[in-house]
Parts: sequence; structure tokens; C-alpha cells
Amino acid sequence: MIRLPRTIRLDASDPVVFGAAAEPGEWAVPGTFLFAGRDPASLTRKQAIAFRSGFLGIESFGFSTLVVIAEATGAEHAAAIDQLAAQLVARLGAPDPATARPAATEEIALAADLCRDHAAGMLVALHRTWEGGAIREQFRTLRPRDETAFSAGYLRGHDRAFHIVEEEDAPPVDLLSLRDGAVRGQG
Repeated sequence: MIRLPRTIRLDASDPVVFGAAAEPGEWAVPGTFLFAGRDPASLTRKQAIAFRSGFLGIESFGFSTLVVIAEATGAEHAAAIDQLAAQLVARLGAPDPATARPAATEEIALAADLCRDHAAGMLVALHRTWEGGAIREQFRTLRPRDETAFSAGYLRGHDRAFHIVEEEDAPPVDLLSLRDGAVRGQG
């Protein structure tokens, strides 16, 4: 088996911050090739966010803030290459899948190399910058906890930053009064 990155969504931010968000569970690649040769000043706000922190989901060609390292079978690995090659034809104008296949193979190999020394289930975040006309990438791993604080099994050990609990009997809060240090309903 080979390890590859899969998109994961721990909160609802990706569809808001990216022009196109990847769906959870897609095989992913760093996707830096999408920004090569581009002027950073020409990027829209959402493109700049995708440049700075987005992994490319190969099925949707949308972006994901995080990926999780997952085991892929040989057939899944081959299918990921074929799917990325097809996307390079459909979305970037490669003449045909056979011509796009070497580039897709190289990008999938880069993604596999990123995962090689890490266990399945490890989260990975990406940060890109422009430095002297070149793109620099930094990858950061986030280790899962054995148990989640809120017993949300679908998070696979990765808790949300915030957990909001609605209280039925709580007094209403006037946000403007908070500015002055008082909460309405509490005298």
C-alpha cells in the first residue's frame, strides 16, 4: 500500500474561504503547479487564500485547508493518476490524457513522498509563500488525540477549535452592551 493525502473538512470554512472547495474524502495533491508563473498581485482574494494554504482535491479541482494521510491501494493510486491526468486535459488544456499522464504521475509521486514518513490518520497543513520570485512550501503535521473532547467519532481524533452549545434557559445577550462590560439580563 502507498500513503496519499485525502481531503478532510473539520469545519465549514473551506466552502467560504475558497472559490471552489474540495469535497471531503478526495485524493489530493499540493497543487502548487496551478500558481507557477503567476503574478501574486493578479490573484483574487480567494485565489490568494488557496495559494497560501490550499491542497488541491483531484476530483473536484477544489481546495482543502487540511488533508489526512490515508492508505491507498495500487488500484486507487493508479486511478488517482488517471483522474488527475483527465483534469489536466479538461481544466488546463493538456492535449490528451497520455500527454498529461507524466505530469499527473509526478504530482501524485510528490503527494506520496509527502506522506511517506507519516502514519495514516496524520493531518497535514500547507503554507506557501512567494520568496524572490519562487514559491516556497512548508508542510506541518497535526497529531490526532486518542479521544476527542466531544466524542465526535467522525473527527478521528481531531477536535474542532470551538464547540458551541446552545442553552435554552440562558438570558439573551446584547452584543452592543458587551462593549461596555455589561450583559443584559444579568442586572
